[in-house]
Amino acid sequence: MNAVTFELKKECSRTKARRGQLKTPHGVIETPVFMPVGTAATIKAMRPEEVKESGACIILSNTYHLYLRPGHEIVREAGGLHKFMNWDRAILTDSGGYQVFSLGDLRKITEEGVTFRSHIDGSTHIFTPEKSIEVQNALGSDIIMAFDECAPYPADKAYVKQSMERTARWLARCKKAHRNTEEQSLFGIMQGGMYPDLRRQSAEEIVEMDLPGYAVGGLSVGEPKELMYEVMDHCLDCLPNNKPRYLMGVGSPDCLLEGVERGIDMFDCVLPTRIARNGMAMTSHGRVSIKNAKYERDFNALDPECSCYTCRNYSRAYLRHLFKANEILSSMLLSNHNLHFLVNMMGKIRNAIEEDRFLEYKKEFYLKYGKF
Repeated sequence: MNAVTFELKKECSRTKARRGQLKTPHGVIETPVFMPVGTAATIKAMRPEEVKESGACIILSNTYHLYLRPGHEIVREAGGLHKFMNWDRAILTDSGGYQVFSLGDLRKITEEGVTFRSHIDGSTHIFTPEKSIEVQNALGSDIIMAFDECAPYPADKAYVKQSMERTARWLARCKKAHRNTEEQSLFGIMQGGMYPDLRRQSAEEIVEMDLPGYAVGGLSVGEPKELMYEVMDHCLDCLPNNKPRYLMGVGSPDCLLEGVERGIDMFDCVLPTRIARNGMAMTSHGRVSIKNAKYERDFNALDPECSCYTCRNYSRAYLRHLFKANEILSSMLLSNHNLHFLVNMMGKIRNAIEEDRFLEYKKEFYLKYGKF
């Protein structure tokens, strides 16, 4: 039995949007779902209780960062990541592949794995598929991701093909190394860059592994959004209909809508908390840059249509004051709102799918939100 199972509940009649349930050892997750990112075992500027109040049932943490600090053995000694960070709902851990990819000159890729220098202290480390799984087994997350190579954009086809084929070989090693199958489920990752034929080849190779779920990696790495959508149009049908599909690193409202329309079930992104720290809020009527002078005497709620703690209690004028004064509370309150906004948006999307009016919801959302 897999630790994580997926049940498809409803499919739209006019799109590929789907409604499902992901059952994990730490609760049931309604899909499509947005997963907040807690890179270092915390959602930045938010307490776990606030994350729960937003409605989030699953979060993402990162293997690379937790391996470097505090170290996976310390997390194991603490009783696993759930106890360590006081989060009793589901957790997905990224394998560290994307972080290693982003190190650039600080890493060297071979068939065995990746040798890299820590961004913290410059120390040298080796990550192999086996090591990534070992660390994730110690962390105890519900869903663990296969160690992959994320090709950059742009990249020539020969390089992307080599990278994609290596990722498939690494997946086989990850599956063999996985030791905690009763409590953790391993998801594979499709690669192949922007080349539809390589994407299809990658899908065929990872689907042969018969895993509980599959991710689409190597997108949102600098390519135009239209190209990302085009790639999804060509490759998502290659993944099993009865398994969850996870689009990695994507979380803007427009990308969530476009991904759902194409059959994506799971998303993650640092966007809501990152832009909050820069004074930006997502609201029902578009983005609000709270630093703008026009909000100095605006005593209305940040988003009158929002029921989050921030919107119930504070005005735009106060939020602008906090940001201009460089107060920590600014990041806390805007992060609270942005996360609530995206989680609430996904709830509305699920309802729209159930009622077979996803396209109507999408149109209404764009009309109110405006340009991206």
